Amino acid sequence: MPRWDYSGDGIYFITMVTQNRECILGEIVNGHISLSEMGKIVDNEWLKSFDIRDELYLDEYIIMPNHLHAIIVLVNNGSPVETHGRASLQSNAPQYTVPQQFNRSTQSENRPFYRKPKSISSFIAGFKSAVNSKIDDYIDENGLNIPKYNRNNHFFQPNYHDHIIRNDSEYQRIKKYIINNPTSWENDTLKSKNPK
Repeated sequence: MPRWDYSGDGIYFITMVTQNRECILGEIVNGHISLSEMGKIVDNEWLKSFDIRDELYLDEYIIMPNHLHAIIVLVNNGSPVETHGRASLQSNAPQYTVPQQFNRSTQSENRPFYRKPKSISSFIAGFKSAVNSKIDDYIDENGLNIPKYNRNNHFFQPNYHDHIIRNDSEYQRIKKYIINNPTSWENDTLKSKNPK
């Protein structure tokens, strides 16, 4: 969103897709995800990301064969507010509600792009980097005859999709979508045409 401060407090719906939509994270079996070894690495690094970052809280997420959906909460201002009775997956998470108003950044749109510390883009960049390193280690340890991942051979697509959740009905709809994603895999718009 133009002029939005992505280091500001908010609730975000995030989607990351594997390069070329390759189904390398697992497979759907009877409406549930069965993670591959690479999928387990992604899952472990995803959860670890929230352990090492005080400003981020994980609400709901799902790893699919070629993508990851999540609702994450960014709290940099340290002002927890009340939830609507929903518990976070982290026991030490602050209570929160969907923000009713958003503080817009006063930055000029003409300034060059950079990643603010403790922002969504910094978090995603760090997560992707950690995944690349761990999967490269896995490739080495298992003597796999596949290319390693780097700037020229991405594991996840370089970009990601984010959506600022603006109200409770939107939150409920997105949360339900994430939970039900495995059961609707056959009709998923992110499904690869040629899954491997």
